[in-house]
Parts: sequence; C-alpha cells; structure tokens
Amino acid sequence: MDETKPLRNSGSGTTSNTRLFLAVFSAVLGNFNFGFSMVYPSPVIPQLQVIDNPSLRMNTHQVAWFGSIFTLGAVAGGLGTMLLNDRLGRKLSIMLSAVPSTAGYLLIGGAQVVWMLHLGRFLTGIAGGMTAASIPVYVSEISHPAVRGILGSCPQITAVCGSLALYALGLVLPWRWLAVAGEVPSLIMLVLLCFMPKSPRYLIAQGRDADAHQALGWLRGPSSDITAEFNKIQRSIASQRKIRWAELATPFYYKPIQIAVVMRFLQQMTGITPILVYLEPIFHLTRVSLEPKYDAALVGSVRLLSIVIAASLMDKAGRKALLFSSGFLMFLSTLSMSIYSHTTPCPALNVTTLPLQTTPFDPSSLIPLISTMIIIFGDQPRMVWVKHGATDACYAMGWGPITWLLMSEVLPLGARGVASGLCVGVSWLTAFVLTQVFMHVVEAWGLFVPFLFFSVVCVVNIMFTAVCVPETRGRSLEEIENYFRTGRAFTIRDI
Repeated sequence: MDETKPLRNSGSGTTSNTRLFLAVFSAVLGNFNFGFSMVYPSPVIPQLQVIDNPSLRMNTHQVAWFGSIFTLGAVAGGLGTMLLNDRLGRKLSIMLSAVPSTAGYLLIGGAQVVWMLHLGRFLTGIAGGMTAASIPVYVSEISHPAVRGILGSCPQITAVCGSLALYALGLVLPWRWLAVAGEVPSLIMLVLLCFMPKSPRYLIAQGRDADAHQALGWLRGPSSDITAEFNKIQRSIASQRKIRWAELATPFYYKPIQIAVVMRFLQQMTGITPILVYLEPIFHLTRVSLEPKYDAALVGSVRLLSIVIAASLMDKAGRKALLFSSGFLMFLSTLSMSIYSHTTPCPALNVTTLPLQTTPFDPSSLIPLISTMIIIFGDQPRMVWVKHGATDACYAMGWGPITWLLMSEVLPLGARGVASGLCVGVSWLTAFVLTQVFMHVVEAWGLFVPFLFFSVVCVVNIMFTAVCVPETRGRSLEEIENYFRTGRAFTIRDI
C-alpha cells in the first residue's frame, strides 16, 4: 500500500463523473418523452379536425378531452409513483413508465376511432406523471454534490427539449408518425437503464448496504474514495423519521403546506398548461402573420432559451423579486393577448379547421407571438418534486419552478412526502379543469375571455406573494423552519 496516499479524502480529485453523466442521461430521456407527450395535441388537433375519416374527426368537445385527459393520467401516475419510489426504487419506477408510454403511443398511432386517441393520451399521461415524480429524485440521489446543481436542471431542460422536438417534427410529420416518434425516447431509456445502478440512498434505506456501496462506487468511478459520502448518506437516512398525522395541525406544518399548495394552484391558474397544449390552435385564432406551426416552434425555442439564460438568476435574485417580476410580465402579456383578441376579428367556432388566410403583414399581428413567448418565459412549468432541499437543483425563472423551489425550502423534512403528493394532485387536477374548459370557453365567448381571467390570476399571484410568501434566499433550511416555528423570525438565537 502506498503510504503517501491518504486513507480518506473528499473524492474531489479522483472522482470521475463519466458514469454519473451516463446514468443521468439515461434517466432524463423520460423527461424528454414527458415534454414531447404533454404538447403532442398542439400540432395534431388542427389535423384531426379536418381529417377525412369521420370516425377520427374531432369536434370541440372531443378536442377538449384530447388536450386535457393527459393531466388526469399524470395525477394517477404521479401519486402512484410516490408509493412505487419507496417500494420498487426510483430506477424501476422510471423504467416502468415505458410501459404506459409505449402502449399509449401504439394506441394513438394505430387509432381508428376517437376513444383510442383519448385512451392513448391518458396512458402517456400516466407515463408522464411517473417520470415527473421519480426522475428528479433519482438524479438528485445519485449525483455528486459538486455537480448536483447542474444535473438537477437536466430534467427540466430535457422536458423542454422534448416539447421543442415535438414542435419541430410537427412541421414535417403527420400525427401518426409523431406518435411513432414518441415511442423512441422511452424505449432507449428502458434499454440504457438496464445497465445503470439503483439509487444508493434507496438501497441503504432498504438495508442493502453492500449493494449501495457497490452502486456508489460505480457512479463515482473506480479510483474514487466513497467512504465519507457513504457514511454521510447512512447518517442522513438514520436521522429521518415519519411525521404523525396529528402534527399536521400545528402551525409549524400547516402554514408552509398551505403556502406550497396555494402557490401550485395559482401557478396552474395562470393557464400555462392549456396555453402549451393548445398553442397552435391559439395562433390559428389570433391569425398571426406566420403560419401557426412555425409560431409554435418559435415559442418552443424560447422555452429552451429561457431555461438556459435564467437558470443562474435563482441564486442571484430573491425568490420574491423573481415572483413579482415574472408575475408582472405575465400580467402584461395575458392582458395584451386579451385586448388583442377582443379587438381583432377572429372566428369563434371551429377555429382550427380554418386555413390561414394570406394577408399583408401587420406589425400588430406579432403581439400574440411576443405575448405568448413572455408568458412561457415567465411561467416555465416544472412538474417535479425536489426531495432533498433547495441546493439540489437549479431552476429557470418563473412561477412554475420557483413554486417548486420554495416548496422544497419551506416544508419541514417530515412533511415533504405528504405535501408533495398533495401539491402534485392539486397541480394536475387544476391543469385538467383549465385544459378541459379552455376550448369550450373560447368557442362560446372568444379567446379574450380566458386570457382576461389569466391576467386577473396574475394580479392575485402578486398579492399573495407580497402578503404570504417569505423571502428564503440566503437562509438555511434550519432558519426557514425556525421562521414557521416562531412565526416571526428567521434568526436562530442561542439561549
């Protein structure tokens, strides 16, 4: 044995992240599929409303279900996976998502009647909920602390890339071939994950210390000293305890839970999910100068750009400052969309069946495109649960990711399992209701009504932020817990 070699080190000089990056890439392919599936109706709805086959041609009611039933599947998949994560493990939960995803796209690709399309969308929603609830946990638990922040952003980035891929492929592929393309990421993910290790943290929690040690060693590389990290994980798991239901009645628990749930509700009420799902039909309604399918692809590009540019803002600006600014931008954008759609003559019925009319360029027709880009930038959705605190992931600007960040910060550790399930349920059910009624409201009263409602919600969001949301930037998790314990102060005083 070389006597000059230290018995223990931090691993920073010898740790290799090559295998870790491969494991993360294998997992986040599920998020790519989630982003692809979520916005699948955007380019498909216009095709299905003019299709020659009467058994597949959709009316407004069927369009509403086609767009919204994905969120019901996500509720079932997300809540169910929160149980599977602890019973089967994070890796197997991710791999299982390939089953409903593949089955769903097979149904959609071979659909002969409308109910097959709806069932396929529901199954892909289950897969999306499963990946959204399991992949961020897996990535967080296998990541080395030095790169956990960077890797923590991968699930959202790949989900946005999946949406952008759908918009891009929608420019050249018909809807059946889009369904075929949707099967590819989940199948590749399934094959790659067969060769990846399970989460060391999960294995230790199951009493499989030897397997956990082997998995951690594989992830950190053959020359890495994992003793200190392994022992830290063991101590962390040993210190955790389950909360009793009676404790939820104390302000220390119910106040942060209320804040987290209301923020998730308000974030969805800004209309981000129906806007993404019906993006191309919305552009048909506004009659922008470019073809709607190109506008949708441009907005998808802005989503990706907003992630890359704004990810660094989370640790440089306060949480409330970002909530105020994004809320104000969304208010201006939704109000602009409401005014434009109210003052611009647009068809109010079967809007997606009408071809785009060739008209001279009008600069004002860019208002819907610019407004939608700002809405997407200000309210970037993130349907995931960050289990191990605010330092485990980095986020883009917007009400969506900030609400998840604040949830990971304000909730006491013992309540996170209960609260995460509640927030996921509230978030997806709210998305379902809005996505279901959106097209009906547009058909009855026009596009300006839902966007006017969204602008009012943005004002409520700003007021709620000012009155109820604490500023947590720069505060340790212990200081934040002390704030809710005392109800008045972050500072922990020695007595």
